[in-house]
Amino acid sequence: MDQLKSRRQFLRSMAFAGGAALVAACGAAAVAEPTAAPVDPTAAPVEPTSAPAVVAPIASTVDITYWGSFSGALGEAEKAMVDAFNASQSDVKVALEFQGTYEETAQKLTAAIQAKKTPEVSLMSDVWWFKFYLAGALQPLKDLMAAQQIDGADFADSLINEGTRKGDIHWVPFARSTPLFYYNKDIFAEVGLPDRGPETWAEFAEWAPKLLKMDGSTMARAAFAHPNSASYVAWLFQGVIWQHSGRYSDPDFTIRIQEENGVRAGKFYQDSVLTGKWASNAKDIGADFLGGLTAATIASTGGLAGFEKNATFKVGTAMLPSVDQFGCPTGGAGMGIMANLPVEKQQAAMKFIAYATSTETTTTWSQNTGYMPVRKSAVASEAMQKFFGERPNFKTAVDQLAKTTPQDSARVFIPGGDMIIGKGLERIMIGGEDVATVWGDVKLTLEETGAPIVAALKAVEG
Repeated sequence: MDQLKSRRQFLRSMAFAGGAALVAACGAAAVAEPTAAPVDPTAAPVEPTSAPAVVAPIASTVDITYWGSFSGALGEAEKAMVDAFNASQSDVKVALEFQGTYEETAQKLTAAIQAKKTPEVSLMSDVWWFKFYLAGALQPLKDLMAAQQIDGADFADSLINEGTRKGDIHWVPFARSTPLFYYNKDIFAEVGLPDRGPETWAEFAEWAPKLLKMDGSTMARAAFAHPNSASYVAWLFQGVIWQHSGRYSDPDFTIRIQEENGVRAGKFYQDSVLTGKWASNAKDIGADFLGGLTAATIASTGGLAGFEKNATFKVGTAMLPSVDQFGCPTGGAGMGIMANLPVEKQQAAMKFIAYATSTETTTTWSQNTGYMPVRKSAVASEAMQKFFGERPNFKTAVDQLAKTTPQDSARVFIPGGDMIIGKGLERIMIGGEDVATVWGDVKLTLEETGAPIVAALKAVEG
């Protein structure tokens, strides 16, 4: 009865929270080549192996602090989840403390570690968790997960593998995403295009003149909008460079962005803005998409619920277009437990993570935000399959997940790597600089900045 009451309370709270922030800067850290097993949507629901919504009791009430990074509707949904956990049992009480953006949270966590006043649990993005792993600040979690009877195999393979180093888990998937191709169905229908995303960028370039709307020399409506946020565009461009058979780097930090295929990908982005002039550099791609200033864009799945809630038109989603091949990174954030905590604090922290990532909770979180359900059992569940039937846009990211690739080391492991790459893209798309020259400069900066990380990784992992 308590579990059912908790479930209903969580659903009411999440429904009240509504959609999600329109743009959630995401990207997933690459640790090794994970094998992403596709989920069969016709399969029978998997029996949940996660901790139930009501966690098992512990010896006495333990207070812990969880640092979050979500604001707006996402923040409300996160708070609803924490409140539901606290209402579900009396053994662990979680205090949610908002710390700002992913970057601000990481900066504050760095200071807290130095001051030895850390939270027990923190949300960490793809480009930040590895820093804390290298610093020895994250608790290895396999034993704690086993004690909570959490089956790591029930997490989507590509997601759980990203947080695994030296055979142990340090970063548990929670708010995970991929980039999606979003399009305005009404505009597509208005200009006579099919109700789907383009299969290739070449196909979209053929569509672009129909979607573009000019007012004299002013672009009244772009066919497509690129973000001008350096870190965000570096995440989205990663799929594009893979599509052109290039990459930012190898797992051993050998930089490859300056090679022929990387230059080809950069030239494609540059041409879309400066030569073909069918794409814009949007300050806020979410606002431009909702305002009809662009017919299509690529953004995080974390913005899906917000797009659907706030759009005055029908929103469509599709997998990313291809060039030589398909390319798409995972993204988003996961949870970690800080190292060197008392045993009872570790156990309490894992009870909370068990709840937050359980089959039931990830189902509700996904349905109310657009982030992917991180559990295979959630994807296969009757509730999620019914939801996909009613809201097919939400299924696109799950279908695409099986084709995603772990991100290149240069973006997620080198401090500020995403900003270094993104600033290079700004020079290419806004400044119109020679792509090969820019990528040559970026290569040198990444190598210089990455040298201490290579050394630190050898010291930690041998």
